[in-house]
Amino acid sequence: MAKVYVIEDDEALRAELVRLLAREGYEVEECHDFPRAAELALAAVPDLVLLDLTLPGTDGQLVCREIRSASSVPVIVLTSRVTEVDEVLAMGMGADDFVTKPYSSRILLAHIEAVLRRTRGQVAPSSIIERGGVRLDLSRSQVSHDGRQTELTKNELRILALLMRRGGAVVSREALMYELWESDAFVDDNTLTVNVNRLRAALERVGVTGWLVTHRGQGYSVR
Repeated sequence: MAKVYVIEDDEALRAELVRLLAREGYEVEECHDFPRAAELALAAVPDLVLLDLTLPGTDGQLVCREIRSASSVPVIVLTSRVTEVDEVLAMGMGADDFVTKPYSSRILLAHIEAVLRRTRGQVAPSSIIERGGVRLDLSRSQVSHDGRQTELTKNELRILALLMRRGGAVVSREALMYELWESDAFVDDNTLTVNVNRLRAALERVGVTGWLVTHRGQGYSVR
């Protein structure tokens, strides 16, 4: 079943959304750190994002633009703003759909199903990610370079996939830990370092050195 990422600051409404989606069989992740909402949503690699426009410490329109600048993941905006101008603005900033509050569960689910059906009707994303001569096969959990290949652990695969998907941008340690935490593999800061070091060793086995870069005090990137 599809994964839905919920960005909603109203705790009661967010809890209701999570219960509703889980009951319908969706995998659900939720945001608690709203100034980093776009970063965390991208790290979760969801099939769809539900985004409230009124958020503490940031602006929902900015979050939508940040998500859209880095990913084609569909975004449904949830808002109490009901004017036609607001709907046009939501679509203009990259949203795929617009649902006004208060909404019925049936209507919201219908919108989610319609957007997922439409986007899944497009060409399915490849299970192969390539960057800088490095080839990552997500379906086989293998990384290869220059004719050499090696298998990755589950955590190594998730870390490398996130770094490669971000296209060379620095990914914070917190975002990487969040990716593993939300994947039911809790890691603390020291464990993340161990996993990154193991990933570096795996890359070295296929002849890749100096490609996974540590940015002290910031995070990691790939060249």
